[in-house]
Amino acid sequence: MALDYASIRTGLEATSYLGNTMYDYVLFLLIFAGITLALKMFELSIFSIIKKLAKKSKTKLDDMLIDIFESLRWPFFFFIALYFAIKTISVHELINKGVDAIIVITLGYYTIKSLNTIITFFSRKEIKKRQKEDKKTDISFLKVMTTIVKGVVWVIGAMFILQNLGIEITPLIASVGIGGIAIAFALQNILSDLFSSFSIYFDKPFGIGDFIVIGSDMGNVEHIGIKTTRIKTLQGQELIVSNTELTSTRVNNYKRMEKRRIVVPLGVVYQTSSKKLERIPKMINDVFKTVKGVTLDRVHFKSYGDFSLNFEIVYYVNTGDYLKYMDANQEINLKIFKAFEKEKIGFAYPTQTVFLEK
Repeated sequence: MALDYASIRTGLEATSYLGNTMYDYVLFLLIFAGITLALKMFELSIFSIIKKLAKKSKTKLDDMLIDIFESLRWPFFFFIALYFAIKTISVHELINKGVDAIIVITLGYYTIKSLNTIITFFSRKEIKKRQKEDKKTDISFLKVMTTIVKGVVWVIGAMFILQNLGIEITPLIASVGIGGIAIAFALQNILSDLFSSFSIYFDKPFGIGDFIVIGSDMGNVEHIGIKTTRIKTLQGQELIVSNTELTSTRVNNYKRMEKRRIVVPLGVVYQTSSKKLERIPKMINDVFKTVKGVTLDRVHFKSYGDFSLNFEIVYYVNTGDYLKYMDANQEINLKIFKAFEKEKIGFAYPTQTVFLEK
């Protein structure tokens, strides 16, 4: 027996309840179920195909898109379907406004979540890049910055949601602005350190593991935080310096040094003969030829001292590493001493001559 759809529709339209016919309610349910089913089918079928394609792809952007789609849960499908379905029936104005408000909140919420997923993706990408370049790099700043940016996105998103709900946000913004000024005055020292940490992060005057000198203090940088930087001194203790102090004073970064220029004064006794004095520059030059990683610049008989004949040696150590510099310096000093010892050239030391009257 064939169904008479015209008769069924006529019968459904003959019965009404709360301003809508039974046909309207059936149409509402069909649209609601159809949209819900379509969205669910997309999630189960098309989305699964996209995931398979993403696994074969080398780029990570499609993985980010998958994360965004996976964050869409049943409330999103439910309220989207409800929004379109309810437009087909006549309901109370409060219900219409309520559904409109729910859809605004739902779309706003999932938009903010999607933006935060994008922020997290690029943050993790930058962290991996920096860790690949330097395993010791401090990523705490990036993590804090990511959290701050996410917080700002939530605040701006909440304001857009409130505005679309018809709530006047101008007084709210004004109150937040006044409160922000008051908080800024109360926390000006902390904010100063925070902005200084931004300067250190983007300008990169030093990094984790660098050997730096600040005034009379020196050591290796162990941690660069939001407010302070921690330095391990040569004595072994941990020195905590505010970021504001670091950006407002001179910092010597020896890790960035490509080579060291060394000036060595050397004095011999006045009893040294002129022939030996003439040979000293060549002797020192021969010493430097046997030491690796150093470059001799010059050797000169510089001056007559109170108790010595003064030579000046200038050379370069082709590394910024302090230990390698000290090793080279030690080797040079020992070889010069041996060379002078062989030639019986005496090193000068403070003396005083006393003349006695007869």
